[in-house]
Amino acid sequence: MHNFTSRPFGLLIGMLLCLGAIEASGQAFLRGKVVDRHSGEVLVGATVAVPAQKAGTATDASGSFVLPVADPGKLTLQVRYLGYATLDTTLAVGAEPLLLRIRRTENRTQEVVVTGVSRATEIRRSPIPVAVLSSREISQTMQTNLVDALVRKVPGLSGVTTGPNITKPFIRGLGYNRVLTLYDGVRQEGQQWGDEHGIEIDQNGIERAEVVKGPASLTYGSDALAGVVNLIPMLPAETNGKVRGSFSTDYQTNNRSIGTSAYAYGRAAHFYYSLRLSHKQAADYQNRLDGRVFNTGFRDQNATLLTGWTHRRGDSRLNLTVYDNRQEIPDGSRDSLTRRFTRQILENETDADIRTRPLVSRRDLNSYRIDALHQHIQHYRAYTTHSLQLGAGTLNAQLGLQQNRRREYNHPTLPRQPGLSVQLTTLTYDLRYSRDVWGLETSYGLNGMYQRNENRDATDFPIPDYRLFDAGGFVFLKKSLGRLDLSGGLRYDQRQLRYDALWLRTDPATGFDRQVTAADTAGARLQINGNRRLLHGLSGSVGGALNLSESWTVKANLARGYRSPNITELASNGLDPGAHIVYLGRPDFAPEFNLQQDLGVFFQSPVVDFSVEVFHNAISNFIYLRRLSDADGNEVIIVPGNRTYQYTQSNARLYGGEARVRLTPPGLPWLTWTNDLAWIRGVNLGRQDEPVPADARNLSLIPPLQVRSEISAEARRGFGRLARPYARLEVAGFGRQTRFLAADDTETATPGYFLLNASVGTALTNRRGKTILQVGLSGNNLLDKVYQSHLNRLKYFEPYQRQPGQRSGIYDIGRNIGIKLSLPLGE
Repeated sequence: MHNFTSRPFGLLIGMLLCLGAIEASGQAFLRGKVVDRHSGEVLVGATVAVPAQKAGTATDASGSFVLPVADPGKLTLQVRYLGYATLDTTLAVGAEPLLLRIRRTENRTQEVVVTGVSRATEIRRSPIPVAVLSSREISQTMQTNLVDALVRKVPGLSGVTTGPNITKPFIRGLGYNRVLTLYDGVRQEGQQWGDEHGIEIDQNGIERAEVVKGPASLTYGSDALAGVVNLIPMLPAETNGKVRGSFSTDYQTNNRSIGTSAYAYGRAAHFYYSLRLSHKQAADYQNRLDGRVFNTGFRDQNATLLTGWTHRRGDSRLNLTVYDNRQEIPDGSRDSLTRRFTRQILENETDADIRTRPLVSRRDLNSYRIDALHQHIQHYRAYTTHSLQLGAGTLNAQLGLQQNRRREYNHPTLPRQPGLSVQLTTLTYDLRYSRDVWGLETSYGLNGMYQRNENRDATDFPIPDYRLFDAGGFVFLKKSLGRLDLSGGLRYDQRQLRYDALWLRTDPATGFDRQVTAADTAGARLQINGNRRLLHGLSGSVGGALNLSESWTVKANLARGYRSPNITELASNGLDPGAHIVYLGRPDFAPEFNLQQDLGVFFQSPVVDFSVEVFHNAISNFIYLRRLSDADGNEVIIVPGNRTYQYTQSNARLYGGEARVRLTPPGLPWLTWTNDLAWIRGVNLGRQDEPVPADARNLSLIPPLQVRSEISAEARRGFGRLARPYARLEVAGFGRQTRFLAADDTETATPGYFLLNASVGTALTNRRGKTILQVGLSGNNLLDKVYQSHLNRLKYFEPYQRQPGQRSGIYDIGRNIGIKLSLPLGE
């Protein structure tokens, strides 16, 4: 497990067990039923939870539930069900059996969120722009990767892709180290600066996703300057000591992707547990223009183990995850006449060598076998979470250890020799205390991380070894004044970053570079100078949500975010073989700061829901990539077949917004028509003493105008043995992007296009009303449109100038039909 049996990991496990050694007593149970407020119909599968204790369950076929809880006296119970308003009620344990009546609504502003706030808060009462997506909504899109599913449902969220299995989340035009991804509240640390890998999280078992659109540095520190994507895994429901579970499998026609996931769980009295094993593999994807795109197959394997227990003062959990991915990366080389893909067989190719590569066979294009030239990513995570009632307040503590091992194999003559091999070990900690003081909801916190990144046995070294220590403290306040909710706070962060000098020597046996220690530099060359940086920043926010009536809500927020430059921006000087990019950094970069203003207007009624959110984001010391050119404007090529990019710093402005209109015809509560729009503009303002050329005025990787229109029908009652059948039809439109970073041919214009998507599904039940099988069928790009997304990196994967009249780069995935089956076990 790559050093996971080493002393730091053993020490962490000991700390986890010590933190979890809390008396398990005072157990109590809540029992009741959830029904529709008006019809009295029982609601099957409604979620009933006590957020403060992180305890939850779901209603059975009769709408009933049994929920084990600690017994602190009074507690807040939360009931959620798709299509109904969230119910929050305060009650005393023992006031049962409960009859919980909830009302039907499509309003999403009553969803409760936990990301970026001091405690569980209704969206309508939080000034921070945030969106929520349930597991049901995620599964109905049936995307190859989790981020693509979120992009389909959250306006303002987009993804930079490198094939169907690799998507990096971008929020309102910003991504990489500016978007913080969380798994169950734990920072996801896995070389975020890289383009050619995803977020290293199993998409199965995610209960809900929360997306904060805007600076969240107040509660999370550096790297949340653009926002946060928090992926929250499901907790086991009550099983009365029995072992239950599910098995699911899916198949997608375009790349013949096959996925399986097995889940087992149990819960009784104070103890609960779960285990999930997942596997997915795919061949090369295809479209009508390129045919099958060579080297886009992948194989994922994942495992997750959760154990937890409720006790007199709250809840404690221990979670272990393993992620293993083998991912092919194309380089786009093709025969100049037939446009068939070709295979690299030589090292250090010239342009002439690239043009004479052999063609890839049809057999290889259709094979599930992972090509010798690929990347291998392994991510291991262990963390513990504790929620404790301390007097009138709640203490939440989290401690985690994760290790990311990334290897890129790019040598055709030595296929077992990685070109890039880096190992990142991260220890994260988070301590928060919340309580009411003088009518104020207050939250105080201290969090941060320690990181160590090391180059292993490799031949390319774009970054040096480094060590990082990060710490920050914050205070968050919230005050409710009738219909007005005010919140805000301050945070201070400090980061110590030290990176070593990188010395390289050519190995005469292989002809490749090898890293040598500072004590053995005879005959070696200095590739990167060592350095030490102390970076710090102050961030904060203030905002309010005004509920003018039951229908109208107005929200405004002003936030200042902070981000420290990452290691590639400060110290890179070498080739990332998987990205086909030579990165060049600068050691004198200052931290980024931004000031963002958000304004939102929301309206809800039984027939119409709509929202309009606008933002303005001014960023100082903005760091971005430009292709390197010489004084004559010619592209600088350091490694043949690879582009060279130089990091530079400037000032920038982004502005835009999102709008949503949802219609539910009177008398037809099962039918909805949802329309979304998102528009973003990104401008490079330059430095005060440096004018910005016209071709460099636009920021890179800014998504074009996006519109989505979806008609969905979902039955509230079953039809015989069919439970809650649904059908969705979506038209997604993407405008032409003519505002792009044209300097040095960094980007090119992208034509607009429309895509047609659809999905249908239902659950099959037995005579007792128990679900015995869930079936989902989806179709994406049903018209088999040939297109290139402006955020698709494969658009630029063309190693030499195309012939006149030919299209360049690789195009996105064509028509894709998917089917998913899920079978409950142990019912």
